[in-house]
Amino acid sequence: MKVVILGKGEMLSNLIEGVIAAGSEIVGVFRYEYTMDDKFLPIKDFFKPSNDLTLIKQYKLHQIKCKSVNSNEFKNELLRLNADVMLVGTWGERIKKEIFDIPVIASVNVHPSLLPKYRGPNPYLQNILHRETKSGITFHLINEDFDRGAILVQKQIDILPNDTSKELKERTVFQARLMCAELLKKLEYGVVTPIAQKEEEATYFPNIDDNDKMLDFERETAEEIHARIRALHPWLPTYYTYKDKFFIPNPYKLKIINADKGKVGEIIDTDYKNCSITVQCKDSKALKMDGVKLYGFFNRPFTKLFIKNISPSSVLRTPSPTQGRRV
Repeated sequence: MKVVILGKGEMLSNLIEGVIAAGSEIVGVFRYEYTMDDKFLPIKDFFKPSNDLTLIKQYKLHQIKCKSVNSNEFKNELLRLNADVMLVGTWGERIKKEIFDIPVIASVNVHPSLLPKYRGPNPYLQNILHRETKSGITFHLINEDFDRGAILVQKQIDILPNDTSKELKERTVFQARLMCAELLKKLEYGVVTPIAQKEEEATYFPNIDDNDKMLDFERETAEEIHARIRALHPWLPTYYTYKDKFFIPNPYKLKIINADKGKVGEIIDTDYKNCSITVQCKDSKALKMDGVKLYGFFNRPFTKLFIKNISPSSVLRTPSPTQGRRV
């Protein structure tokens, strides 16, 4: 079976490994980076190649270099390669019907959630942000609508209490590798039955914006803030301010404690040796944040000194969106 793979990053790397494990032939790989019109891409690829590019070179795979998946250039290449399956993982363009109809057997997208739940651009983040205990991965047929094609196979993945999006993504893409190998073998022998998604169960979440990076101890519970910090890692740091300084919490050093010592939003405890700040939340609980850092190259070395001089019962402030964009 001949396969063309489209994708980016860890998902692309794991799909390559999965196709090879299935014994299928990869006739072409199209990295999403080529659609981004980055004139420095050749320099980046030469001096600091990504893991997926290293894998492509290791297996001596044919690279497809087009400006769009919907271009005539890619269409002609896909026809020339006579692919049985087009496999897509992490792609930002909506693929046109004239493209996804070309492969002989199917065009398949890999979405890191249990569709139809958590459609949208970043299910890792959204699952943790909404404090789910289960996520998943879905292989589905591509149609003209994002994330709505019939399901071929899917698997549930546990979300652990202290997971950040980084850990959830790592486990998810590894499962994609295993499932990819299994699915391709089934497709080859025609033993897969597509199942339509249940639209009444569908949920969709868009990209986050600057406001999502801001921690609001007066409006959110300790659990909600704990989830927000973990959900946005590793893509964006969350932050809060004391006076005119920005603090960035460590997503791996968070603890929710029972406390009702002060007003909501007040700092109720500090420990400058551990760079620790504990803040009262609105649900009679507090969030203890160890390993916090001041934002900025020149400010960071003074984090301990600054925490040491924080006054008791100080109130944290949530930055405005304009301030947030400067961080």
